[in-house]
Parts: sequence; structure tokens; C-alpha cells
Amino acid sequence: MRPHALTTPRTTPRTRPTEAPAGSRRAALAVLCAAMLMVILDGSIVTVALPAIQRDLDFSPADLTWTVNAYAIAFGGLLLLAGRLGDLLGRRRIFVAGIAVFTLASLLCGLATSREMLVAARFGQGAGGAMASAVSLGMIVTLFPEPAERARAIGAFSFVGATGASIGQVLGGILTEAADWHWIFFINLPIGLTAAVVALRVLADDRGPGLSGGRADLLGALLVTAGLMLTVHTIVGTAAHGWTSPRTLGEAGVSAALLAAFVARQATTDRPLLPLRTFRSRNVTVANLVQVLAIAAMFGFQILTALYLQNVLGYGPLATGLALLPAAVLIGGVSLGLSARLNARFGERATLLAGLTLLTAALALLARLPVHADYALHLLPTMLLAGGGGLVLSGLTVLGMSGAGPEDAGAASGLFNTTQQVGAALGVAVLSSLATARADRLTADGHARAEALTAGFHLAFGTGAGLLAAALVVSAVLLRRPAPRSAAAGAPSSETPRP
Repeated sequence: MRPHALTTPRTTPRTRPTEAPAGSRRAALAVLCAAMLMVILDGSIVTVALPAIQRDLDFSPADLTWTVNAYAIAFGGLLLLAGRLGDLLGRRRIFVAGIAVFTLASLLCGLATSREMLVAARFGQGAGGAMASAVSLGMIVTLFPEPAERARAIGAFSFVGATGASIGQVLGGILTEAADWHWIFFINLPIGLTAAVVALRVLADDRGPGLSGGRADLLGALLVTAGLMLTVHTIVGTAAHGWTSPRTLGEAGVSAALLAAFVARQATTDRPLLPLRTFRSRNVTVANLVQVLAIAAMFGFQILTALYLQNVLGYGPLATGLALLPAAVLIGGVSLGLSARLNARFGERATLLAGLTLLTAALALLARLPVHADYALHLLPTMLLAGGGGLVLSGLTVLGMSGAGPEDAGAASGLFNTTQQVGAALGVAVLSSLATARADRLTADGHARAEALTAGFHLAFGTGAGLLAAALVVSAVLLRRPAPRSAAAGAPSSETPRP
């Protein structure tokens, strides 16, 4: 039984290759996973190098977040357009072009000698990452149409993402200490070049109807990208201007207007970037909402924990990467093996709820970290509980793509990746701004730097735990329970969205 399609078939023909043999599909999945490895590797490798980048390029604590947010906002803002372009021009074309852009931008990041150059190059990386990632899940959905094999493919895809995170944290520490932070970007060059060449050989050259008739909705892409960028800029600026200042309120009003205009555009245009009927599936809608909340907390956890380890406990980059490694390894291991079995036995909803519970407990523990923490006593339990992220990521991915048919896989994939990147950007912006503002106030009042920083991290981690608790409540209340199991062998046990 196939999941219900999100939309009715388009009248414009789209040529697709006949179903590929299993070996070809596995090779295609391998190259898609390699590209995801590079994208995730870049995100995690930057984490442990942030203090070194801050010192070398003289970033302020608030501005430092733009080395992360410039990437995340370009990524999140352009995913919908990239997914749509994949439907119209061919997913292989967009995928290979994205890998090329990402690789070139990585070279420019490695050569950066100023804050402005690094942030601009990071924006370019985000654009390339959006192009490659937006079509990846869509190609997986098309390559593996049956629920059981699709679940295994998505599990492998999620595992590679978590593996990239674990490799990146350690590799980032090694490169930063052995050479300097510039080399954390040069590492992408051989991966990107290899992935692009292999992709041209193993990915089917699908063709779409083209760009005639304004099908790409460039105005919609401009509205959503500008709205998201201004939203994050507004939040980051609260550290200096406050949450209720005229500047903050004015920028918030403009960003809200831009996003409202995007929604109106999608409701009225003949060729929307994101058809609003995509949200007819309750589980798809709720999965994307939960993802914003959960990823905001999880990505904030990754960034802020690295800063706490280095700026409060005095860890070096390599020690920081090793300290974060247990969480990344557990997330990867759980997403590869355990999560698929739990999803099959209990359904994605139950597995997601269990993962969110573990993550909420992890961040709640971090909100009580002392200034002079012992790793084994205060931090290792949190790293072990963070393994619940493997349950969350795999469950959300299956639910977020559960209603995607081949014709709309690009739009569904673009939406899912967009909410992931929006959650990451907002999480870093909000949690970092809260931590910085509280630490600055306490420092001004005469508190020691380590004590002030720790108090700021307490507020941020507590807020992250609150976001995860909200995600837990939303999932428990709004996600549909699994459909009754079929007696037929191999019947899917996942939660099938209803019209």
C-alpha cells in the first residue's frame, strides 16, 4: 500500500526513467548519502571551531552566530525554490549544480580573511546545500516507492547525517588544533568533487516540464527568503537592542508582513512554490511544526554545549569534539538500526514521543550545570540521553514525507528540509541571544565571567527544554495514531495520513 499523495497529479507531463534495478538504486542512494554527509559534516565541523573563528576574525558573541545563521537561512529560505526547480528542471541537474555551488563556496570559506567574506561564503554554502538537499529526499521517495524499503532508505539517510555530525566534531577539533580553522572548509573539496562526478554516472537524468509560464515562482522564493532572513536578524539583534525596542518591533512587523505575503502568494498563484494543499495531511503538517521546535532545541544544544565546554571549562577544540562524540554516535546508531524496528513495531508516533521525552530530560539536566562541571558526572548522562535524537529524526522524516507521491516529492522534501533549517536558525538565534544577554547583564553587575556565562547557558538550555516539552505535547495531542495493522505479510505499520 502506498501512502496517499499530497496533491492531485499535475497535468503537465514529466518524463521519468523506468524503475531502476536494485543495484542501481543502491548506488544512487549511496551518492545521495555522500552529499548529505558533506552538508552535515560542514555544519558540525564548524561547531567546535567557533571560538577560534571568533578570535581570529574578531567576531562579537552576537555576530558570531551569523557564521551559522548565514548558512542556515540561505539553506532554509531557498529549499522550497530548489525543490520546485527540481520538479521542473530535473532533480539530478539541481542536485549536481548544488554540489558544485557548495564546493566552490567551501573553497571561499577556507580562504576567508574577514568576517564579511566568511559570512558571504557561508551564505553561498547554504544556497548550494539547499539545492542538493531539497531534491535528495524526493529522489529517495521516487527510487523506493514501497513503504518498507523506503523506511530502510530513509533510515540509512538519517544515519549518514548523524555520522557526519560525529565525524565533523572530532575532525573539526583535529584540523583546528593541528592546522587552523580554515582547513575545516577545505575538507569539503574532495568530497564535493567526488560526489558530483559519481552523481552524473549513477543518478537517472530525469526531465521536468521546464520553466516556461513562470512555474518557478521566483517572487514567492524572494518573499520567503527575505522574511526568514529578517526574522533571524531581528532575533539576533535583541541581544543589543532588547525585545521591545522600536527597532526590534519594526523589523518583526516587516518580517511578519513578508511571510504573510508569501502565504497569500501561495494561495493565489497558479504555480505556487509550496501548494497550501500540502498541509491537508495532518501528520505531515504536525511533523513539520514539531520539527521546528525540536531542531531549534537540538541545534542550540550542539552549539551552546561546545561554547560552554571551551569558554567555561577551558576545553580545546579536539577535546570538545570528543566530549560531544557520544551523543552523535548514539544518534547515528539509533537512527540506523533501532529506530526502524521501533517504528515498525510501535509506529512513528510512539517512537517520536519516546525520543522527545529523552531529549527534554537531557536539556533539563544541562540547565543545572555547575561552573566547574565534571564531565563524567554532569555531562556524560546528557550525551547518553541525547541518543533520543535518533528516534526523533527518523520518526519525523518518515512522517514528514508520509504523504509524498512521486509528482510532489520535491515540494514535500523542500518543505521538510525548510522547517529543519528554520528550526536550526531560530534555535541558534533565540538561545544564543538569551544566553548572551543574561551573561552580559551579570558581567555588568560584577559577576565573574565563568559564572555569568554559565548562568546564560542555564537560561538557554532551560528554554530549549521548554521547546522540546512543547514539541512533546503537540505530538501527543495532534499526531494521528497508527492505522490498524493489516494481516497481510509485510503490511506497513506506520501512521498513514488520511485525506
